[in-house]
Amino acid sequence: MAPMMARAASLGLVLLARGAFAAERAAVTPLQKVVSMLDGMLTKGKAEKHEEEVAFARFKVWCDETRQQTQKSIDQGTAQMTQLQADMDKAASDAEVLAGEIEGLQAEIAKAKTEADEAKAVRRKEHADYQTQHQDYSESIDACERAVAVLKSRSADVPQSLAQVSASTLLPASAKSMVESLLALRSDARDAPEANAYEFQSGSVVEMLEKLTVRFKDERLALEKAEMNARHNAEMLLQQLTTNMKANAAAENEKSAMRAARLRDAASAKGDLDVTATAKAEDEQTLSDTLTQCHSKAKEFEENQVTRAEEIKAIQEAVRILSSDAVKGNAETHLPALMQSRAKGRALASLRSAAPKDGDMRARAAEYLQTRAKQLGSRYLSVMALRVADDPFAKVKQMIKDLIVKLMEEANAEADHHAYCTAELATNKQTREGKSAEVEKLTAETEGLSAAAAELASEITELSDSVAELQGRRGEATKIRSAEKESNTKTMADAREAQLAVQQAIAVLRDFYGKQGAAGASALLQARAGGAGAQRRAREPYTGMGDESTGVLGMLEVILSDFSSLKADTSAAEAAAAEAFDRFMVESKRNKATKEEKIELNSADRAAAEAKLQQDTADLKATQDELLAADRVYEKLVPQCVDQGMTWEE
Repeated sequence: MAPMMARAASLGLVLLARGAFAAERAAVTPLQKVVSMLDGMLTKGKAEKHEEEVAFARFKVWCDETRQQTQKSIDQGTAQMTQLQADMDKAASDAEVLAGEIEGLQAEIAKAKTEADEAKAVRRKEHADYQTQHQDYSESIDACERAVAVLKSRSADVPQSLAQVSASTLLPASAKSMVESLLALRSDARDAPEANAYEFQSGSVVEMLEKLTVRFKDERLALEKAEMNARHNAEMLLQQLTTNMKANAAAENEKSAMRAARLRDAASAKGDLDVTATAKAEDEQTLSDTLTQCHSKAKEFEENQVTRAEEIKAIQEAVRILSSDAVKGNAETHLPALMQSRAKGRALASLRSAAPKDGDMRARAAEYLQTRAKQLGSRYLSVMALRVADDPFAKVKQMIKDLIVKLMEEANAEADHHAYCTAELATNKQTREGKSAEVEKLTAETEGLSAAAAELASEITELSDSVAELQGRRGEATKIRSAEKESNTKTMADAREAQLAVQQAIAVLRDFYGKQGAAGASALLQARAGGAGAQRRAREPYTGMGDESTGVLGMLEVILSDFSSLKADTSAAEAAAAEAFDRFMVESKRNKATKEEKIELNSADRAAAEAKLQQDTADLKATQDELLAADRVYEKLVPQCVDQGMTWEE
């Protein structure tokens, strides 16, 4: 029974709904359709205007970011070009200065080589002269010794021996005349009275030859010492010139390597400058194109917005006019009758019979419900029949109209909400993507700057240690040089003092034995004038140890030469050490200055890198905060704008 009642109620409701919808369709006027169409156009125009605003907002963000990034790249390129140009000019200037220094060193090397060649030529000539003179002395000494031996033995070879002595170029004129006189006496020594004169003359010649032998030996010894000193001085000069040439050649090689490195630096800077200039030109062209495009889009957007705003305003004004009493009231009064009079066919009949059919349908529905209530004995169907008979269509129509208005309002609200969500989600997505890219870029930059700062700090530490080591080496070299100079000065002073002392000793001995030799010669001449007895008495006075003194004087001469060589060697060693010390101090000072300048540049670069790192770190923190805020906004938008169950189209 209950199912039958439900079926009856459903049938009654269906009949009521059909009547209400028929009445509603009959109540819709053309004016209402026009207003509805204008409302749809207004909604669509507002949505398209909003979508265009969102799209332009995204495009404007892209324009701003592109302009900022490109301008930043251009500024960095300009600064880099300035630095590269300065580096290139500095490298070229250094190479030019080094070229001048290399030319100076080459000139010094050529000069030293010329001086060495000249010194070698002079030395060869001096040595040839020495050999000739030494040979003359040796031959003269040999001739004198053989002549003395022949005279003392009174051999038949006396004329030949005396002739060899007389032929010596070193024989003084007085000695030569005496030897020639002796030769003349020898040739005329046939008479007895002339024998005594010959014997007297032969004794004088023997004494003279012995003195000449000693003199020639002394002069030969002096010649040998002079040769030794000249050879030593020449060797020292050549050694000094060779050392200078080697040092200059090493300096030339070093400066040539430095010049080549600076030329490579200049070429590298020029290549980087060209690349940077090309990149900067491309960035400038990109910036120009971007500005042109952005300006064109902005102008187009402004014009479209003005047009859309005017369009929306015109539609709203048309809706307002059509919704006014002057149009709406007259349309509701006159247009339905006009439409009914113009309707033809089945539609006209349907419109004309709408009201009677509506009453018949209510009566039929009430009669049907009443009949079924009696059959079934249902009070509920009886009450419904009474209510159907009371004509409830007015209330139903009003409810349906209210429902339609509410649905249209919700549809418009949902359309506005959809446009809002689309714009906000797109803007938020672009913001999150941009901030994520910026975070990645800043993270890479901070990591690179941290590594660069650490590398610069390590290089600064190494350079500082190197400078400290150079300073220590300079101090140690100064101490060693001071001690060496003090030792060499003392050695030269001692050698000079010893030279003076040996020279005084030699002078004393020569003075003594020279006087004794003169006294002995006078006594010998007197003895010869007084006969053989007087000659024997003249040999008795003691005249000193002349023979031994000759060896002592020779040794003293050697000692004097040794002290002279010691002084010369020490002086040359002192000059070489002083030059090496000065060269080391100059080179170490230059290296120290170069390293200190590098430390200063690296410190400036490190400070700049740390400042940039600090700024980038702050920017990274701010960007991360902005990204976090954008993520939070997205989390809030998801429940509002992202339907997990149904899509917007559904």
